[in-house]
This record gives sequence, C-alpha cells and structure tokens, in this order.
Amino acid sequence: MSDHGERERLLGGLSGELTDFGHRIMARVYYADTDFSGVVYHARYLEFFERGRSDFLRLAGVHHTELADGKHGEKLVWIVRRMEIDFRAPARIDDILTIDTRAEDISGARIVMAQQLKRDEELLVEARVEAAIIGGNGRPRRFPKEWIPAFMRRG
Repeated sequence: MSDHGERERLLGGLSGELTDFGHRIMARVYYADTDFSGVVYHARYLEFFERGRSDFLRLAGVHHTELADGKHGEKLVWIVRRMEIDFRAPARIDDILTIDTRAEDISGARIVMAQQLKRDEELLVEARVEAAIIGGNGRPRRFPKEWIPAFMRRG
C-alpha cells in the first residue's frame, strides 16, 4: 500500500469511497458555508463539488502532490475548462450532503465529470465539469493510460 493509501486508511475514509459508478463523499453544511439566511451560498457548491472531484482522483490513485512533483515526467496541473450547474433546491445549515461524482467521458487530455449533490434522496444541485491536465508550459497533456480504467468505473 502506498503512503497515500495507508494514510487514508488511518484517517477512516476522510476522502469518501469509490463506488460502482465513481465516487461518493459526505459533507456537513457549516455556518461558514451559508449566507445570512442560513442557506448555502451559491459559490460554496463549487467547493463541495471540488472536494468530490479531488477525492475521487485521490482514491483512484491520482495525487495532486505527485503531479506537482513531476512523477509523470513533468509538473502537471489540473484545470477546469468548463462547468455547467443546475440549482434545484437549497442546502441549509447542518444538512448532511452526499456528493456523487462519476466520469462521463475521457478523451486525450480532457475528462468530463457528472456530479450530484443531495440531501438524503433529494437532488439539490447538479454539475457537469470538463477538466484537463496541462504541463508546466501551459499546454494540454494526455492522461496516462493507467488512469482511464480507474476513472471509468461502471455500475
């Protein structure tokens, strides 16, 4: 087991879990996530979704620190190229949220991820995110072949 995997085991699943469809993580809504009315501020949903994507990558074996350290031959960085968000219902302070993430498509240097944020079974927010990796020179880089099976889980 890698140092990352051992640390995750000791932290008791802080990064959520890989599922048949992709990844699932739970999060609580804190006061800092809300506006003056106790409803989650719209920009905070981006942070919940970012956590879902980052932890999906981490559990799939893609670690930001290894990308930055040049483990794949050069320094690599994730970028978000496009994002679509549908707000259906608000989350509120103290809600327990479920963030589901799955890869819809991978081609070359691009990955499209579908995400849902729910309270119990109620769908609150959906997002579709197109991300890519770039090298230190800012140019797109192809995904390493070993990543594709880890991302494209099917349930």
